[in-house]
Amino acid sequence: NAFNDNRPTLALFSKCASKDELHIVRDSFFLGMASQLCPQEYESLRESMITDPTSFTSIVSSLNTPKGVEAMVTAARASDGWESLLTALHTIATEINSDLDAIWSGLEVGRLEWLGALNSAHPIKVILSDALKKDESRTEKDEMDAKMVYMYALSLSIPSLFLASEAWREVVKMKDRMNPLKNHNGALWDCRKEEWRPLDLGIQEAAE
Repeated sequence: NAFNDNRPTLALFSKCASKDELHIVRDSFFLGMASQLCPQEYESLRESMITDPTSFTSIVSSLNTPKGVEAMVTAARASDGWESLLTALHTIATEINSDLDAIWSGLEVGRLEWLGALNSAHPIKVILSDALKKDESRTEKDEMDAKMVYMYALSLSIPSLFLASEAWREVVKMKDRMNPLKNHNGALWDCRKEEWRPLDLGIQEAAE
């Protein structure tokens, strides 16, 4: 069906590094869906894009380049038929009990949370990386400890992992939840403890 046919486009959200990039993927997905579900509105939009010199030039010059999808979406948004196409698509989606905006919103919120987590945890990642590089006698346990600390730092920016991070903080007796390196006790950071699993799985899910 149309959704499955356009799933590869939807999956591109996981490669986006900004909200603008996410919206390019979203609108590309909408275009792909509309090409199958709203052929009349899609054809009207396509015709408008082709007959507009600026849009046509932009699309043609960007073919087979990394900017190709962005150029297509930008031209579509500028077309007179863009809003009509979106309205038609959402009407059909509602008729089949499919909330496209809700589907997309979940993906976008999750991706933006992950990007925020990467940004917030970057300073501690640098500290841990530098420490490991300078420690010529480092062990696999040291490397695992560093990975766990970084994953914990990532979890601090993901609301759904609040309870998991708090449970782990109690296990390792961390007094300052925002500073896992303060009074760090490596002996307590054991990934085999059951309290680590929810946080570990939560970070993996957020990264996907």
